Amino acid sequence: MADAAKGEWLSTACNLCYANCGIQVQVGGEGDRHITRVKGDKNHPASRGYTCNKALQIDYYVNGKDRLTSPLRRRDDGTFEEIDWDTAITEVATKMAAIRDEHGGDKIFRYGGGGQGNHLGGAYFSSVRAALGMKYQTNALAQEKTGMAWVMGRMFGANVHGEVHDAQAVVIIGKNPWQSNGYQRARVMIRQIAKDENRSLIVIDPRRSESAEFADYHLAVKPGRDSWCLSAMIAHIIQSDLVPEDWHAEHTSGLEAVRKRFADIDVDAYAEYAGIEPALLKEAAEAVGKAETAASYEDIGLQMAPHSTLNSYLNNLLMMVTGNFGKLHTMAPLTQLVGPFFGFDDVGEEDEDGYEQDYRKSPVTGARIVSGLVPCNTVPDEILTDHPNRYRAMWIESGNPAHSMADSTKWREALRALDLVVVMDVAMTETAREAHYVLPSPSQYEKWEATFFNFEFPKNVHHLRPPVLKPVGNVLPEPEIHARIMDALGVIDPAELAPLKKAAKNGLKAYSAAAMEYLGANPGSFKYLSYILYRTMGAALPEGAEAAALYWGATQRYAMAHEKSLRQAGFEGDGPELALNLFKAILEGHSGVVFAEDNIEDSFEKLRHADNRIHLNVAEMLDEVDGLSDMQDLVEAQDDYDFVLAAGERRSYTANTIIRDPEWRKSNDAISMAVHPDDAIGAGIKDGGKAKVVTKAGEAEVLVAYDDRMRQGTLSLPNGLGLLYPNAQGKDELQGVSVNELTSLANKDKFFGTPHHKFVPARLEAM
Repeated sequence: MADAAKGEWLSTACNLCYANCGIQVQVGGEGDRHITRVKGDKNHPASRGYTCNKALQIDYYVNGKDRLTSPLRRRDDGTFEEIDWDTAITEVATKMAAIRDEHGGDKIFRYGGGGQGNHLGGAYFSSVRAALGMKYQTNALAQEKTGMAWVMGRMFGANVHGEVHDAQAVVIIGKNPWQSNGYQRARVMIRQIAKDENRSLIVIDPRRSESAEFADYHLAVKPGRDSWCLSAMIAHIIQSDLVPEDWHAEHTSGLEAVRKRFADIDVDAYAEYAGIEPALLKEAAEAVGKAETAASYEDIGLQMAPHSTLNSYLNNLLMMVTGNFGKLHTMAPLTQLVGPFFGFDDVGEEDEDGYEQDYRKSPVTGARIVSGLVPCNTVPDEILTDHPNRYRAMWIESGNPAHSMADSTKWREALRALDLVVVMDVAMTETAREAHYVLPSPSQYEKWEATFFNFEFPKNVHHLRPPVLKPVGNVLPEPEIHARIMDALGVIDPAELAPLKKAAKNGLKAYSAAAMEYLGANPGSFKYLSYILYRTMGAALPEGAEAAALYWGATQRYAMAHEKSLRQAGFEGDGPELALNLFKAILEGHSGVVFAEDNIEDSFEKLRHADNRIHLNVAEMLDEVDGLSDMQDLVEAQDDYDFVLAAGERRSYTANTIIRDPEWRKSNDAISMAVHPDDAIGAGIKDGGKAKVVTKAGEAEVLVAYDDRMRQGTLSLPNGLGLLYPNAQGKDELQGVSVNELTSLANKDKFFGTPHHKFVPARLEAM
């Protein structure tokens, strides 16, 4: 830990959004418990000193009043009592094992496993999952990203990311990076494009967002009609002969099937239906089609809208039809240290017509599983039933589904119907309040931690972070909790691991040799590898860094699979030595390490398909394109609900629910509902006044803020509010509106259950 009197700057990372910018902090204050100063870390290879206003507020996360400081057990009357760790571990392990033995391990469901910045601890759950025979899981990614993951699996079989920083034409859809970041140095990049007359920024968003105000082309699409907008752009490119035929002949399959579906689309009619001037849409399409390089970035504004999966397909198709893959500053496949982030084992094989066959489903509702994740919107229905295969227990780690999933009321009902709910978290969340056992962990700045969102090209970065503060209270890091559960389950005899512990005392090289020998002699132990490494490797690691043991296995696998990328990143050595050199660099690189440097020429070799081609003919999606010709909204208009609510906008002072303390917000903008002035005046509502917003799922009293950047007929509420938090007297008070009290499990994508949070029919009433 740092000596606060010296004002030492310590390297770590911001945990408030996907970008996880490298930052440096000073600690001090009462008990040396506070992060007193924050600045960008210029030594971080990806963020390079950049940070936004949110990072300056992370002390509110570290020192929230609702921090958990001791294990808790629910009493019969619903209140909680503190218990010691031995009791908590023994009872949880015994009860989980009993459910496994009576009903089968597949009846124990897992939710979560890491938030924006804490993925390392969740990775150790793999051993517990194997020991309990668990089969089904989900997390917040299945609330927004599984449609996109399935599309990438079908088209590429690889995780693909846009090189938006250097592309000549950049398409941003369903996202306002000025506020939500989402990629490195977002505001710097937006300004750079705006100043460069040779580059084009195309923003597709119903609202004239801060990002849209910098755009060369702002396509202010009507909510719910993104598919018509994207289809019109693709059709215009095809009909204008802007398709690079030679490139397609060499690198794709299915172009003719695509051409057939788009050749007769009435571009003007589709543009007008999407609410966009046809000439403007055509100009934007041509900016992509004629650019030497183009890249796109999509996010939840697109993925949580009607036609969610189709939207992701069309966004990728726009880039592929124009040949923007496999060359610098376009779309590129990623080399990832841990992962891949989205797995594609669940993607079925295609028949000769391009339709998928033989895919996994959930046990009760038959919902489609993608990347190993059950759709979040189906989970309550997988529980609230007398079906013999219903889930009976849930293990929730670093997640708050009782607040963050659609129809919070039904999620709470489902949690209360389970035989056992165990929550691991930092704070007393809305979900923790529904648990039978609450197991507290340190904050992300009080333990070794890492993030597996590594989406950079050609140089990809990983950042393992040591703690900068001491833990508060009687808490344990997640790897230790998982290891103690494994000890209690008695899966491996501790004496069996003694030789590995002994080898660790002689350093990493000796340990590696002993571990290879052990695994060779005990192949069945691979499923418990995270536990074995954690329990045996400590002596070979820096003091207190046992959580980093997982990297031994990760770097071994990575070096074998991506030797070229690793060597091009500057690493040397033969065989296991190459992996160990990467392992050491990660341990010592407190500002992050470049672990991969890739050649764009190798892109097609990284595709999953045996022919190393991009598969454009995703037949299910092309059928959906045909259906757009009816010009019918997927979510039908309702007389009683004449507004569309976008639930969960990112603003300057919102960060999901990572910071729960309302004091961190510096303006009412963070809690108010944005309404176009004409809409508010028409309803008799003053700027700053109160109103009622009503949906089929519920209603809420809101503070209204006039915003002339809003499209008329639309409303917007921020994410991350509606939390219970102690006031000055220690009594819990509700802070803001929880948008998921207004959303529905039924309003969802028909393929993968992604909720239509950006299209919630609503009514606005004056108070």
